[in-house]
Amino acid sequence: MMLIEVVVLPVADVDRAAHFYAEQMEFHLDADFRPTDDLRIVQLTPVGSACSIQVGVGLTDAAPGSVRNTFMMVPDIVATQARLRDRGVVVGELRHKTPIGAWDGGYAPGVDPARGDYASFADFADPDGNTWVLQERGYHPG
Repeated sequence: MMLIEVVVLPVADVDRAAHFYAEQMEFHLDADFRPTDDLRIVQLTPVGSACSIQVGVGLTDAAPGSVRNTFMMVPDIVATQARLRDRGVVVGELRHKTPIGAWDGGYAPGVDPARGDYASFADFADPDGNTWVLQERGYHPG
């Protein structure tokens, strides 16, 4: 068995990134420690996720903002988009796979009419430009 436990995101300003993920994205702040001047680790976890992110000093030599298209599953993409926008996150417009049932790599505007798993998407970026893709899975009308 293999599990992905942590994704390291390269950032220019650790405090700004930690604030964005904790306050705007509502990730849980798991740890923030600095054992030396050359190492700081801030770990945050989305509520309900088994995988965390880390931002900090001395974690990676990747350029700030260079991580692209990390997928985050959400049960209601419409509600998630609205909630994040209310919290000041710039979330792109909803789109869905087309043609439905025989996806050829194209997209149409809006949420998938059938609200099928893995069919609807929206994008956002953190303050450094690391990009994320919201993808709907497990939608149940309430």
